[in-house]
Amino acid sequence: MIFAMIITMKNFKIVKDNKPSLRQRSTQIILPIEEELKQTLLDMLKYLKLSQNEQYAEKHQIRAGVGLAAPQIGINKDMIAIFYQDENNVSHEYCLINPVIISESCKLAYIESGEGCLSVDKQHPGYIYRPYKVTVKAFDLLKNKEMTYVFTGFGSMVVQHEIDHLKGILFYDHIDKKNPFKKLDDATII
Repeated sequence: MIFAMIITMKNFKIVKDNKPSLRQRSTQIILPIEEELKQTLLDMLKYLKLSQNEQYAEKHQIRAGVGLAAPQIGINKDMIAIFYQDENNVSHEYCLINPVIISESCKLAYIESGEGCLSVDKQHPGYIYRPYKVTVKAFDLLKNKEMTYVFTGFGSMVVQHEIDHLKGILFYDHIDKKNPFKKLDDATII
């Protein structure tokens, strides 16, 4: 199965955070999506899956990722791919076009080990507080229709991180510069 994915996947390079294009706001995609963009989004999902295969990642010297936004591969269009397994080993995969957060919880959460990013090589220690629960509306390429999803916990952190990329925002922009490990008593640790 991995071999088949490699054959059909385009090669693309991850854009690093020193490139100005990563700070630009992406543009919406007019539906129906063009075939080339459609294939690129599917390739982004394949990349994430392959990056989580230790042998493949080591051989190709890539880091494991759970989310990828189009600006991270040099395309400033509103599309993101997400692939992760939850604590019950259930896989979650999404290819979202024009994703918009339509509601969010007051309850905040943070990843205790900190967030990382395929576009950021340098360490940026500190906590990033995000809503624990978000509702996202988007066209899901895998389902081929407009969908509304509710993400909680880790999934919420991932989708918000990727949507930030579409706005030119990087995770470390959210870290309190004066007190990067400031604890909020009512925030949930992930």
